[in-house]
Amino acid sequence: MPISEKELKLVDRMLSGDRVALARLITLVESRHSSVFEILKRVNSKASNASQRELGHSYIIGITGPPGAGKSTLVNELIASYRKKDKKVGVVAVDPSSPFTGGAVLGDRIRMQDHALDENVFIRSLGSRGSHGGMSRATKEIIKLYDAFGMDYIIIETVGVGQTELDIIQLADTVLVVLVPEAGDVVQTMKAGLMEIADIFIVNKADREGADKITREIRFMVSLKPREDDWTIPVMLTSAHEGRGIKELVEEIEKHRAFQNERTLLREKREKRREEEFSQILSEIIERKISERLKEGEIKRVLTQVKNGEIDPYEGAEIVLSKIL
Repeated sequence: MPISEKELKLVDRMLSGDRVALARLITLVESRHSSVFEILKRVNSKASNASQRELGHSYIIGITGPPGAGKSTLVNELIASYRKKDKKVGVVAVDPSSPFTGGAVLGDRIRMQDHALDENVFIRSLGSRGSHGGMSRATKEIIKLYDAFGMDYIIIETVGVGQTELDIIQLADTVLVVLVPEAGDVVQTMKAGLMEIADIFIVNKADREGADKITREIRFMVSLKPREDDWTIPVMLTSAHEGRGIKELVEEIEKHRAFQNERTLLREKREKRREEEFSQILSEIIERKISERLKEGEIKRVLTQVKNGEIDPYEGAEIVLSKIL
Protein backbone atom coordinates (compact mmCIF):
# COMPACT_ATOMS: atom_id res chain seq x y z
CA MET A 1 0.00 0.00 0.00
CA PRO A 2 1.42 3.44 -0.96
CA ILE A 3 2.49 5.65 1.92
CA SER A 4 0.05 8.48 2.68
CA GLU A 5 0.96 12.15 2.96
CA LYS A 6 0.23 11.94 6.70
CA GLU A 7 2.71 9.09 7.13
CA LEU A 8 5.30 10.88 5.01
CA LYS A 9 5.06 13.83 7.37
CA LEU A 10 5.41 11.48 10.38
CA VAL A 11 8.68 10.14 8.96
CA ASP A 12 10.01 13.65 8.32
CA ARG A 13 9.00 14.81 11.78
CA MET A 14 10.56 11.76 13.41
CA LEU A 15 13.86 12.33 11.58
CA SER A 16 13.75 15.91 12.84
CA GLY A 17 13.59 14.68 16.46
CA ASP A 18 9.82 14.62 17.08
CA ARG A 19 9.14 12.05 19.82
CA VAL A 20 5.40 12.02 19.18
CA ALA A 21 6.04 11.12 15.54
CA LEU A 22 8.40 8.35 16.65
CA ALA A 23 5.73 6.96 18.99
CA ARG A 24 3.12 6.97 16.23
CA LEU A 25 5.43 5.26 13.75
CA ILE A 26 6.22 2.56 16.33
CA THR A 27 2.48 2.01 16.81
CA LEU A 28 2.04 1.58 13.04
CA VAL A 29 4.93 -0.90 12.95
CA GLU A 30 3.66 -2.90 15.91
CA SER A 31 0.12 -3.08 14.54
CA ARG A 32 1.49 -4.31 11.19
CA HIS A 33 -0.14 -1.44 9.36
CA SER A 34 -0.36 -1.95 5.60
CA SER A 35 2.06 0.94 4.98
CA VAL A 36 4.86 -0.41 7.21
CA PHE A 37 6.98 -1.53 4.26
CA GLU A 38 6.81 1.90 2.60
CA ILE A 39 7.37 3.71 5.93
CA LEU A 40 10.60 1.80 6.59
CA LYS A 41 11.70 2.26 2.99
CA ARG A 42 11.16 6.00 3.40
CA VAL A 43 13.03 6.01 6.74
CA ASN A 44 16.00 4.24 5.14
CA SER A 45 16.04 6.60 2.20
CA LYS A 46 15.64 9.82 4.17
CA ALA A 47 18.00 8.87 7.00
CA SER A 48 20.71 7.77 4.57
CA ASN A 49 20.53 11.12 2.81
CA ALA A 50 20.62 13.12 6.05
CA SER A 51 23.94 14.84 6.53
CA GLN A 52 24.03 14.64 10.33
CA ARG A 53 24.35 10.84 10.75
CA GLU A 54 24.00 7.47 9.09
CA LEU A 55 22.01 4.35 9.89
CA GLY A 56 23.95 1.76 11.86
CA HIS A 57 25.20 4.33 14.35
CA SER A 58 23.32 2.81 17.31
CA TYR A 59 24.96 0.14 19.44
CA ILE A 60 22.48 -2.59 20.35
CA ILE A 61 22.57 -4.34 23.73
CA GLY A 62 20.41 -7.40 24.31
CA ILE A 63 19.51 -8.43 27.85
CA THR A 64 17.98 -11.81 28.63
CA GLY A 65 17.72 -14.28 31.48
CA PRO A 66 15.08 -16.00 33.62
CA PRO A 67 12.08 -14.13 35.08
CA GLY A 68 12.84 -12.41 38.38
CA ALA A 69 16.53 -11.88 37.63
CA GLY A 70 16.15 -8.10 37.87
CA LYS A 71 16.60 -7.36 34.17
CA SER A 72 14.37 -4.28 34.21
CA THR A 73 16.19 -2.80 37.21
CA LEU A 74 19.46 -3.46 35.42
CA VAL A 75 18.16 -1.71 32.30
CA ASN A 76 17.12 1.23 34.46
CA GLU A 77 20.67 1.54 35.82
CA LEU A 78 22.25 1.18 32.38
CA ILE A 79 20.07 4.00 31.08
CA ALA A 80 21.18 6.20 33.97
CA SER A 81 24.83 5.37 33.30
CA TYR A 82 24.60 6.21 29.59
CA ARG A 83 22.66 9.38 30.25
CA LYS A 84 25.49 10.56 32.53
CA LYS A 85 27.67 10.25 29.40
CA ASP A 86 25.09 12.35 27.53
CA LYS A 87 24.09 9.42 25.30
CA LYS A 88 20.60 8.98 23.86
CA VAL A 89 19.00 5.64 24.76
CA GLY A 90 16.10 3.70 23.26
CA VAL A 91 14.61 0.69 25.01
CA VAL A 92 12.43 -2.09 23.63
CA ALA A 93 10.97 -4.15 26.48
CA VAL A 94 9.63 -7.33 24.91
CA ASP A 95 6.93 -8.62 27.26
CA PRO A 96 4.70 -11.71 27.18
CA SER A 97 1.70 -10.98 24.99
CA SER A 98 -1.79 -10.83 26.44
CA PRO A 99 -3.76 -13.82 25.12
CA PHE A 100 -6.74 -11.48 24.65
CA THR A 101 -5.30 -8.33 23.08
CA GLY A 102 -1.87 -9.41 21.81
CA GLY A 103 -0.37 -6.42 23.63
CA ALA A 104 2.30 -6.35 26.29
CA VAL A 105 1.22 -7.63 29.70
CA LEU A 106 3.91 -5.89 31.75
CA GLY A 107 4.35 -2.12 31.79
CA ASP A 108 7.86 -0.77 31.20
CA ARG A 109 6.97 2.73 32.35
CA ILE A 110 6.11 1.31 35.77
CA ARG A 111 9.51 -0.36 35.98
CA MET A 112 11.55 2.48 34.48
CA GLN A 113 9.77 5.57 35.78
CA ASP A 114 13.04 7.35 36.55
CA HIS A 115 13.54 8.07 32.84
CA ALA A 116 9.98 8.44 31.59
CA LEU A 117 10.26 12.24 31.28
CA ASP A 118 13.79 12.34 29.86
CA GLU A 119 13.69 13.72 26.30
CA ASN A 120 16.76 11.67 25.39
CA VAL A 121 15.29 8.34 26.50
CA PHE A 122 12.49 6.50 24.74
CA ILE A 123 11.02 3.33 26.25
CA ARG A 124 8.50 1.10 24.55
CA SER A 125 6.87 -2.15 25.63
CA LEU A 126 6.28 -4.65 22.88
CA GLY A 127 4.20 -7.82 23.05
CA SER A 128 6.07 -10.92 21.90
CA ARG A 129 2.85 -12.05 20.14
CA GLY A 130 3.89 -15.65 20.59
CA SER A 131 6.73 -15.40 18.10
CA HIS A 132 9.53 -17.94 18.32
CA GLY A 133 12.26 -16.75 20.64
CA GLY A 134 10.01 -14.28 22.39
CA MET A 135 10.87 -11.61 19.82
CA SER A 136 8.22 -10.10 17.58
CA ARG A 137 8.95 -9.19 13.98
CA ALA A 138 8.34 -5.56 14.88
CA THR A 139 11.35 -5.52 17.24
CA LYS A 140 13.95 -5.17 14.49
CA GLU A 141 11.83 -2.53 12.75
CA ILE A 142 11.58 -0.48 15.94
CA ILE A 143 15.36 -0.76 16.24
CA LYS A 144 15.60 0.78 12.78
CA LEU A 145 13.32 3.65 13.84
CA TYR A 146 15.37 4.23 17.00
CA ASP A 147 18.56 4.21 14.95
CA ALA A 148 17.16 6.75 12.49
CA PHE A 149 15.95 8.85 15.43
CA GLY A 150 19.53 9.18 16.66
CA MET A 151 19.79 6.78 19.60
CA ASP A 152 23.38 6.07 20.63
CA TYR A 153 22.37 2.90 22.47
CA ILE A 154 19.41 0.62 21.99
CA ILE A 155 18.62 -1.84 24.77
CA ILE A 156 16.42 -4.85 24.09
CA GLU A 157 15.07 -6.51 27.21
CA THR A 158 13.54 -9.87 26.34
CA VAL A 159 10.86 -12.00 27.95
CA GLY A 160 13.49 -14.14 29.65
CA VAL A 161 12.45 -17.70 28.93
CA GLY A 162 15.85 -19.32 28.52
CA GLN A 163 16.33 -21.49 25.46
CA THR A 164 13.74 -19.67 23.35
CA GLU A 165 15.83 -16.49 23.53
CA LEU A 166 18.44 -17.63 21.01
CA ASP A 167 17.25 -15.20 18.35
CA ILE A 168 18.46 -12.22 20.43
CA ILE A 169 21.89 -12.83 18.90
CA GLN A 170 20.44 -11.90 15.49
CA LEU A 171 19.61 -8.42 16.77
CA ALA A 172 22.13 -7.45 19.45
CA ASP A 173 25.77 -6.40 19.15
CA THR A 174 26.42 -7.44 22.76
CA VAL A 175 24.25 -9.96 24.62
CA LEU A 176 24.02 -9.85 28.42
CA VAL A 177 22.68 -12.94 30.20
CA VAL A 178 21.42 -12.14 33.69
CA LEU A 179 21.23 -14.79 36.40
CA VAL A 180 20.70 -14.71 40.16
CA PRO A 181 22.23 -16.74 43.01
CA GLU A 182 19.03 -18.82 43.22
CA ALA A 183 19.20 -19.73 39.52
CA GLY A 184 19.63 -23.40 40.45
CA ASP A 185 21.55 -25.94 38.41
CA VAL A 186 23.91 -23.83 36.31
CA VAL A 187 24.84 -26.80 34.14
CA GLN A 188 21.19 -27.13 33.09
CA THR A 189 21.06 -23.39 32.46
CA MET A 190 24.01 -23.70 30.13
CA LYS A 191 22.35 -26.59 28.32
CA ALA A 192 19.33 -24.34 27.80
CA GLY A 193 21.42 -22.41 25.30
CA LEU A 194 22.55 -19.40 27.31
CA MET A 195 26.21 -20.36 26.95
CA GLU A 196 25.91 -20.02 23.19
CA ILE A 197 24.46 -16.52 23.22
CA ALA A 198 26.17 -14.78 26.16
CA ASP A 199 28.87 -12.20 25.52
CA ILE A 200 28.76 -11.19 29.19
CA PHE A 201 27.28 -13.10 32.13
CA ILE A 202 25.83 -11.11 35.00
CA VAL A 203 25.08 -12.46 38.44
CA ASN A 204 22.59 -9.91 39.69
CA LYS A 205 21.38 -9.53 43.28
CA ALA A 206 24.94 -10.44 44.20
CA ASP A 207 24.34 -9.44 47.82
CA ARG A 208 22.36 -12.66 48.27
CA GLU A 209 23.77 -15.93 49.55
CA GLY A 210 25.18 -18.18 46.86
CA ALA A 211 26.40 -15.43 44.53
CA ASP A 212 30.05 -16.44 44.79
CA LYS A 213 29.19 -20.11 44.21
CA ILE A 214 27.19 -19.55 41.02
CA THR A 215 29.86 -17.14 39.76
CA ARG A 216 32.55 -19.80 40.18
CA GLU A 217 30.37 -22.36 38.42
CA ILE A 218 29.68 -20.10 35.45
CA ARG A 219 33.36 -19.21 35.13
CA PHE A 220 34.23 -22.89 35.17
CA MET A 221 31.65 -23.60 32.44
CA VAL A 222 33.00 -20.71 30.37
CA SER A 223 36.54 -22.07 30.67
CA LEU A 224 35.42 -25.47 29.33
CA LYS A 225 34.08 -24.02 26.10
CA PRO A 226 36.32 -21.31 24.60
CA ARG A 227 34.70 -19.00 22.05
CA GLU A 228 35.59 -19.28 18.38
CA ASP A 229 36.19 -15.52 18.24
CA ASP A 230 38.61 -15.67 21.22
CA TRP A 231 36.46 -13.37 23.36
CA THR A 232 36.82 -14.34 27.02
CA ILE A 233 33.30 -14.14 28.47
CA PRO A 234 33.41 -12.12 31.70
CA VAL A 235 31.16 -12.93 34.65
CA MET A 236 30.11 -9.73 36.39
CA LEU A 237 28.52 -9.35 39.82
CA THR A 238 25.91 -6.61 40.22
CA SER A 239 23.28 -5.44 42.67
CA ALA A 240 21.20 -3.38 40.28
CA HIS A 241 18.77 -2.13 42.91
CA GLU A 242 21.74 -0.58 44.74
CA GLY A 243 23.55 0.53 41.58
CA ARG A 244 26.54 -1.68 42.43
CA GLY A 245 28.67 -3.11 39.63
CA ILE A 246 26.98 -1.01 36.90
CA LYS A 247 30.03 1.11 36.11
CA GLU A 248 32.14 -2.02 35.69
CA LEU A 249 29.45 -3.61 33.52
CA VAL A 250 29.35 -0.59 31.18
CA GLU A 251 33.14 -0.76 30.90
CA GLU A 252 32.92 -4.44 29.97
CA ILE A 253 30.30 -3.71 27.29
CA GLU A 254 32.65 -1.12 25.79
CA LYS A 255 35.53 -3.61 25.89
CA HIS A 256 33.40 -6.08 23.94
CA ARG A 257 32.50 -3.37 21.45
CA ALA A 258 36.17 -2.46 20.96
CA PHE A 259 37.11 -6.16 20.68
CA GLN A 260 34.60 -6.64 17.87
CA ASN A 261 35.69 -3.50 16.06
CA GLU A 262 39.37 -4.46 16.20
CA ARG A 263 38.63 -7.82 14.56
CA THR A 264 35.96 -6.53 12.14
CA LEU A 265 33.49 -8.83 13.92
CA LEU A 266 30.94 -6.06 14.40
CA ARG A 267 31.05 -5.17 10.71
CA GLU A 268 30.61 -8.83 9.75
CA LYS A 269 27.75 -9.23 12.22
CA ARG A 270 25.93 -6.24 10.75
CA GLU A 271 26.57 -7.37 7.17
CA LYS A 272 24.97 -10.70 8.01
CA ARG A 273 22.06 -8.85 9.66
CA ARG A 274 21.47 -6.80 6.50
CA GLU A 275 21.64 -9.94 4.38
CA GLU A 276 19.00 -11.62 6.56
CA GLU A 277 16.87 -8.48 6.44
CA PHE A 278 17.08 -8.47 2.65
CA SER A 279 15.97 -12.12 2.48
CA GLN A 280 13.09 -11.47 4.86
CA ILE A 281 11.92 -8.40 2.94
CA LEU A 282 12.11 -10.34 -0.33
CA SER A 283 10.04 -13.16 1.18
CA GLU A 284 7.47 -10.68 2.49
CA ILE A 285 7.13 -8.99 -0.90
CA ILE A 286 6.66 -12.32 -2.69
CA GLU A 287 4.18 -13.51 -0.05
CA ARG A 288 2.22 -10.28 -0.33
CA LYS A 289 2.10 -10.42 -4.15
CA ILE A 290 0.97 -14.06 -4.08
CA SER A 291 -1.74 -13.24 -1.52
CA GLU A 292 -2.98 -10.44 -3.77
CA ARG A 293 -2.98 -12.66 -6.87
CA LEU A 294 -4.85 -15.45 -5.07
CA LYS A 295 -7.89 -13.19 -5.19
CA GLU A 296 -7.75 -13.00 -8.98
CA GLY A 297 -9.47 -15.18 -11.60
CA GLU A 298 -7.28 -18.07 -12.77
CA ILE A 299 -5.10 -18.22 -9.66
CA LYS A 300 -8.18 -18.02 -7.45
CA ARG A 301 -9.50 -21.09 -9.28
CA VAL A 302 -6.30 -22.96 -8.41
CA LEU A 303 -6.82 -22.08 -4.74
CA THR A 304 -10.42 -23.34 -4.96
CA GLN A 305 -9.21 -26.61 -6.52
CA VAL A 306 -6.72 -27.08 -3.66
CA LYS A 307 -9.42 -26.36 -1.05
CA ASN A 308 -11.76 -28.87 -2.71
CA GLY A 309 -9.05 -31.55 -2.86
CA GLU A 310 -9.08 -31.63 -6.67
CA ILE A 311 -5.33 -31.02 -6.78
CA ASP A 312 -2.79 -31.33 -3.97
CA PRO A 313 -1.21 -28.21 -2.39
CA TYR A 314 2.21 -28.93 -3.90
CA GLU A 315 0.87 -29.09 -7.44
CA GLY A 316 -1.24 -26.00 -6.77
CA ALA A 317 1.79 -24.08 -5.50
CA GLU A 318 3.79 -24.99 -8.60
CA ILE A 319 0.97 -23.83 -10.87
CA VAL A 320 0.65 -20.49 -9.04
CA LEU A 321 4.41 -19.86 -9.07
CA SER A 322 4.63 -20.67 -12.77
CA LYS A 323 2.03 -18.00 -13.46
CA ILE A 324 3.57 -15.35 -11.17
CA LEU A 325 7.33 -15.74 -11.66
